[in-house]
Amino acid sequence: MTDQASASHSEDTRSLGDIVGDIAQDLSTMVRSELELAKTEAKQEITKAGKGAGMFGGAAISGYFALLFLSLFVMYLLDNVMDVTWAALIVFVVWAAAAAVLALAGRKKFENVNPKLETTQKTLKEDVQWAKNQK
Repeated sequence: MTDQASASHSEDTRSLGDIVGDIAQDLSTMVRSELELAKTEAKQEITKAGKGAGMFGGAAISGYFALLFLSLFVMYLLDNVMDVTWAALIVFVVWAAAAAVLALAGRKKFENVNPKLETTQKTLKEDVQWAKNQK
C-alpha cells in the first residue's frame, strides 16, 4: 500500500468526534490568523493616520503663523495712513469680529446635533422585540 492510500484509509476510519474536533481546531486556527491579520492591518492604518494627523497639525501651526504675519503686514500697511496703535486696534477688531461670527455659527451647528441616535435606538428595540418573539 502506498503512503497516499494508507493516509486516505486512515482518514476514513476516524470517528465523527475526531473529524469534528479537527474541523473545530482548523476553524479556530483560521479565526486566530484572521484576527492577527486584522490587528496588523489596523496598526499599519493607524500609523498612516497618525502621520497624516501630524501633518495637519503642522499645517495648522504654519497657517496660524501665516495669518499672524499677514495681520502684522496689514497693521504696518495701515501705519502709513494712521498711527500704529489705531492700525493694531483695527486689525484686532477685524479678527475679533471673525472669531465671534465663527463661534456663533459653530454654536448653531452644535445645537442641531442630536446625540440620542433615535433611529439606532428604535431599530435596537425592534431587534430585541423580534428576538423575544422567536422563543
